[in-house]
Parts: sequence; structure tokens; C-alpha cells
Amino acid sequence: MSPPTLISREGAALVVIDVQEKLLPKIADKKRIVANIVKLIAFSKICGIPIVLTEQYPKGLGKTVKEIKDEIQDVVPIEKTSFSCFGAQEFKGALAKMKISTLILTGIEAHVCVAQTALEALDNYRVCVISDAVSSRALGNVQIGLQRMRDGGATISSTEMVMYEILRDSRTGEFRKSRPLLK
Repeated sequence: MSPPTLISREGAALVVIDVQEKLLPKIADKKRIVANIVKLIAFSKICGIPIVLTEQYPKGLGKTVKEIKDEIQDVVPIEKTSFSCFGAQEFKGALAKMKISTLILTGIEAHVCVAQTALEALDNYRVCVISDAVSSRALGNVQIGLQRMRDGGATISSTEMVMYEILRDSRTGEFRKSRPLLK
């Protein structure tokens, strides 16, 4: 059976990958990327979607940027040194504990940590990469990363698109609560 066409909240987790103090200043379109990740965090809270946060070698690259960390103060970052999040046993354990089947990926860098995580996940998870919530130092690498993930079987979506897919209906309380995020 092939996976459903629309992304669903059931079994989904929002994964925020390595949006850190020393790396973000070098990232293309960083303000939009952070704004969209913050929007997705707020949306995930409204819909009860769990959030997983990773940090690549925080001793060298710093902690998660304040704009994001302020929104998820209760989420403990999973520290890693591998580029793929799956190199961290704690990451794999968190997904298993939450019974996750779909990863909604955001973060940096699109062609390194996001791409390696997406490609490694595809054997066991449905993967949705949010194209306007990932970036790299060079925009060309973002496009190559997105294409590689798409070619590997990941769904490429956008912040607004995934929000409407998860909501499905404008008559719900969650839609009313999410409306400010959709403007």
C-alpha cells in the first residue's frame, strides 16, 4: 500500500534540525527560514504534533537560536555530531518512543544534515521536507538538496501547504486558532 497523498498529523513529528547561533548568520534567507520554523512550531502546538529539536556539535556551533528556543523551551535538544540525525541514538529512541511514522523536516543545512536525515529516514518513515523552512549557506545547495531528497522519495512541501493539509477543514477549532499563522 502506498502512503497517503496528504500529510496527516497522526504519527507525525516536526523535526527542527540544527538552527544554531554560529551557523545561522551564514545561511541564505535566514529570516524567512526562522519565521517559518517558528510558525510551524506554533502550529504543531495547536495540533498536538510533537516537536524534536537537534543541535550539531553545540560546543562549536552554539545553541539553538533564541527565536526558536523561546517557542519550545520545554523541548530538550538532542546533541549530535553525525550529520544525519539518525547517527544520534537519542534521536532514534525519541521517534520510537513517540511512535512516529512521518517526519516533517525543517532546519539547516538543507544539503547536509537535512538531506542526510531525510534520505536515511526513507526506509522507515514518510518524509516531508518543508522547502521554505530549510536553507544552506548557498541557495544552489538548497536546490540540489531538495532535488536529491525528492529523487529519493521525500515529499517536498511548504509551510502553508503542510498546515492546510494537516488541518483539512476550515470548520475546526484548530483552523480558527491557526488562522493568524496562515496570513
